[in-house]
Amino acid sequence: MASVTEQSTIVDCSGKPTREINRLIKEAEGEVLVKNPSARHNLGVAILKPLRVVFDGSVGWYCASMLDGGDVEIRGNCGWSLGENMMSGSIVVRGHAGSSAGATIRGGRVLVQGDAGARTGISMKGGTVAIAGSVGYMSGFMMQRGTLVVGNDAADGIGDSMYEGTIFVGGTIASLGSDAVEAELTDQDRAFLTDLGIEPRDEWKKLVAGKKLWNFSKKEFEVWKVAL
Repeated sequence: MASVTEQSTIVDCSGKPTREINRLIKEAEGEVLVKNPSARHNLGVAILKPLRVVFDGSVGWYCASMLDGGDVEIRGNCGWSLGENMMSGSIVVRGHAGSSAGATIRGGRVLVQGDAGARTGISMKGGTVAIAGSVGYMSGFMMQRGTLVVGNDAADGIGDSMYEGTIFVGGTIASLGSDAVEAELTDQDRAFLTDLGIEPRDEWKKLVAGKKLWNFSKKEFEVWKVAL
């Protein structure tokens, strides 16, 4: 865990409205330590410059959403939609995350050291969402690009209706989603996972799109019927 320097700007959330907290964060340069976040929602949204932000405690919904260039550390847990629509930068959660962590991200990396809820990494369009623990149902749903890594178990529907992108699971898969299929791990995949630093509980399994849903065909109506 990286330390916070003496030169850091300190923002104490106690007694301040969310808009004021976010204004103080965005006005800072270099590094910000945010104390007493108290699981408040919408903290650190739309950070659009290089800035390190450390939340010293748990945060609520939509923390660090629309991030573009910042590096965020959360020393606690977070609510749903962590880093939603992130363009670039990084987010590290030292605890657990709620549902829809890393939803619709275009780039950057989200790392959760604990578990994450349902719909983790849905509609990803790039970037990496890495969960050291387990994820809930329908994670990776409608993935279009990017990489989802799950070090432990994946609940029902992993990778449902994914079009492109890659999912790695290091534990048990309850059930594959529609058109998600298992593929062979390459040496490049193994190097990527090693560099990421997440240890699988068992052996890594790689999931990709089966491509049956890329184009509608009335001859395969039953396939689409199941997917819908």
